[in-house]
Amino acid sequence: MKIKNRPFFCSWSGGKDSCLALYYALQEGGIPKQLLTMFNEEGIRSRSHGLSLPLLQKQAEALGIPLTAAAATWEDYEAEFINKLQQLKASGIEVGVYGDIDLEQHRAWVEQVSKQAGMLVYHPLWQKPRLQVLNEFLAAGFKAVVVSLDGSRLDKKYLGRVVDQQLLQEFVQAGIDPAGENGEYHTVVIGGPIFKSELPIILEEQQKHGNYWFQSVALI
Repeated sequence: MKIKNRPFFCSWSGGKDSCLALYYALQEGGIPKQLLTMFNEEGIRSRSHGLSLPLLQKQAEALGIPLTAAAATWEDYEAEFINKLQQLKASGIEVGVYGDIDLEQHRAWVEQVSKQAGMLVYHPLWQKPRLQVLNEFLAAGFKAVVVSLDGSRLDKKYLGRVVDQQLLQEFVQAGIDPAGENGEYHTVVIGGPIFKSELPIILEEQQKHGNYWFQSVALI
C-alpha cells in the first residue's frame, strides 16, 4: 500500500526496527500523528524492551510526535491494543506502521487486530534481509544502544553497547542473528536524522528476569 499523504501512527518500541520503519514512512510522505507503546500492567516499563515512560516521552519529544502509552497484562494485551487502535482510528488516523521484518506470525497478528479496528497496515521493512535492515539503519545515521538480551544466547557484556558494524560482526561470528529478530536482543534509539537532538543518557543498574538481562537507562 501507499502511505503518502495518509495520517499514521507508529507501533513504537523505542528500538531500532520501529525507528527505521518510522523513518521510511516519513520518507514516503506519510503524515505522523502518534507513537503507540505498550507497557506492563504497572505502566512503568515497556514490554520487551523494558524502557521507562520518561525515556520514551523524551524520544517522542525529540521526534516531534506525540506518544500514546497503554498498560496491559499479557492476558489482556490484545484487547487493549485493539482498543487503542479503535481510538486512533476514531481520531482520523488511517494507517499503522510496524517494524516487523520477516516473522509471519507477527505480521498475521498485526493484520488481524488492525482489521478489527478498521486500520490499514504498512510494513516498510518486510522481507528485507535482516543484515541489510541493520546496515540501512546505521547508514542513515541512527544511534542505538543494547538495553536487553537473552542471556541464554548472548553474554550480558553486550548490555549498554552501541550498535555499530563491530557489534554486528561479533553477533555474526557468535552465530546470533544480527537483527535480533528472534528476541536475541533489543535496543533503544537515542539519535538520528529524524531526531531534533541526541538523547543524553547514562547507563545504570543491570537486572536479570528469567533468561533476560535488562540495562536500565536514565536521562541525564
